[in-house]
Order: sequence, then C-alpha cells, then structure tokens
Amino acid sequence: MEEFQFCPKCGSALNQSAAPNPEGAPATITCAACGTTLQASDFAAGALNPPPARNRNPLALVFVAIVAAGMLFIGFHMARRSTPGGTPRITKSAPAPDFTLESLDGKNVRLSDLRGKAVLLNFWATWCGPCKIETPWLVEMQDKYGAQGLQVVGVAMDDSGKDEIAKFAKDMGMNYPVLLGKEAVGDDYGGVPALPETFFISRDGKIVDKIIGLRGKAEIEDSIKKALTAQPGDSQTAGEPATAVQAQK
Repeated sequence: MEEFQFCPKCGSALNQSAAPNPEGAPATITCAACGTTLQASDFAAGALNPPPARNRNPLALVFVAIVAAGMLFIGFHMARRSTPGGTPRITKSAPAPDFTLESLDGKNVRLSDLRGKAVLLNFWATWCGPCKIETPWLVEMQDKYGAQGLQVVGVAMDDSGKDEIAKFAKDMGMNYPVLLGKEAVGDDYGGVPALPETFFISRDGKIVDKIIGLRGKAEIEDSIKKALTAQPGDSQTAGEPATAVQAQK
C-alpha cells in the first residue's frame, strides 16, 4: 500500500514509494507540486506526518475583518447615544448650544454673538450630494432675507482640508460664513445623524425648527420665516422642557 506524507512547503500529498532507493526506502522525494526535495530523515523523524493546514482565502479574511470592524463602529456609536452623557436630545424649544469655530477667513465665530439675528445653522460636507443641491437655495435665502435679520451659517462636517472646503464654497458662491466643524459641536446638536441637517434659531437663541436631510426650498423658507417672526418665549412648546446643554467651546 502506498504511504502518503505531506509537503511542508505547499501541503501537497507525497507518494513515498514513488522514488525508492536500492535499500527499499526513499532516499529523497521531490514534491511534484512545488519541486521541494525532501530527505529520508524527514520521514523517519515523522516531521512530515502532520496533515497540512487548510489554505484560507485572504480575501475572505479581509471581508470578515471589515464586517467585524463595522459592527464594532456601529455598536460604539449606538451605545454612546443610548447612555447618559452621550449626545443630548435637542428639542425645538431648547436654547441652541453655543460654540466657537474658526471660519475660512481665520476668524473665530461664536454663535451667541449672533443674538438679535435669526440664524439658519446648516451642517454640511463637501462630499454630500444633497448639500450641493441645497446650497444654492441657502445662498438665495441669505440674499432674500438678510436685510430682515437672517444670518445663514454653514458648518463643514468633513475631513477635507481647509483649501478644499474653501474651493467648494467659492464654486458654490456661498455668501455666508463657512465654519470648520468639530465632532464635539455636532454631538452637542444631537450627533448630526444625516447631512445636510439644518437648525433654525430665533433671535433670542432658541431652536424653533430643524430639518434633517434634503427637503424642498419652500419648506426651508417657511422655517426661516418662523425664526424671523418668533418672539421671546414663542419657541417654548407647552409640556416640552426648555433645558439643553449650553456648551462653551
């Protein structure tokens, strides 16, 4: 009966009786698969007896690693939002969390310094397709309602460099301050789960409305009017708490 061993290099089965020496034992065996030459001592010592490990598809391993990493990422953020001390719940009656961010022209812009104006606070990104559709509408609204006290503020929430963001703003004709966003600011506004996301803030610093994702221009304009016409106390909704973290950056 033929006795099979396994090549330690490629794992292929070896037929020991394929090349016997005059004494009846194989002096050397050459693996037909990879050409490796093996000595008789390797057989005597039993070094070739263990069966080869199964070959694993490296692409399958990479896929499993990516899936595992994705599940960990999602789990981390879900846990973060479900625990006390995670992202706060932002209601339409709450004071807008304050922040200070750098603008494209290098100035520090503080939200609370805009008190007395109605603020359209727009979180966006250069890679966001819906943002490219929405931005011309915001430019139009700033022109239309700026004299009535509207101030549009854009917060870029992507990892693009300052030069790339500035190029995008120039190409889109953005006629309002563009600020370099930080994750902490997004967290203060509920984590910004989708872009674009827009908050409409009254002249006294209260959130009167918000829009998640791309909506129609008419809906944006209606929310602007709410912010412009809201009187102190109007944004307080009956039965809704007016407490929110006032984060100082």
